[in-house]
Amino acid sequence: MSTLDPASPPTGELPFFVYGTLLPGEPNHDLFLRGRTSGERAAVLPRALLYDGPGYPYAIDGHGRVHGTLLTAAPGVYEELLGLLDDLEEYLGPGHPRNLYERVVREIEPPGEGQAGKGQPGERTVRAWVYLAAAAVTRSLRTGGSVIDGGRWVTRRPPGGPRTP
Repeated sequence: MSTLDPASPPTGELPFFVYGTLLPGEPNHDLFLRGRTSGERAAVLPRALLYDGPGYPYAIDGHGRVHGTLLTAAPGVYEELLGLLDDLEEYLGPGHPRNLYERVVREIEPPGEGQAGKGQPGERTVRAWVYLAAAAVTRSLRTGGSVIDGGRWVTRRPPGGPRTP
């Protein structure tokens, strides 16, 4: 499992893996990502579990797979996008006690990787930023949270109803 080594932070502009309200068609996609990405494709976070949260999900390290989207920042907006996503995910810095999520580096796979289908020819894993539940949130989820079977999150709202922030 690849994680960010604080002694040697990643170089370059990594893509982002999203799995909740930032997915295409979800409320925060248009608010935060419209015009700020140059590429979006289906992807999977292996060795992770997805938990239901208060209007948004949490991913944690585990024995499942989380389905989402791999995003590439548009030219010239990487730092802006990184700041916007850090603010949205309530990430204040590595290990900060008030973090809701931790921003970490993980290996992201094409959708079929690790299964019989094995993704599309030429596709391979890529390193990307992922927002995982912070330590205190993870402890709470492990003791009393609801795992989302299949690792796919969809907004729980009535058809035509208001969208969850």
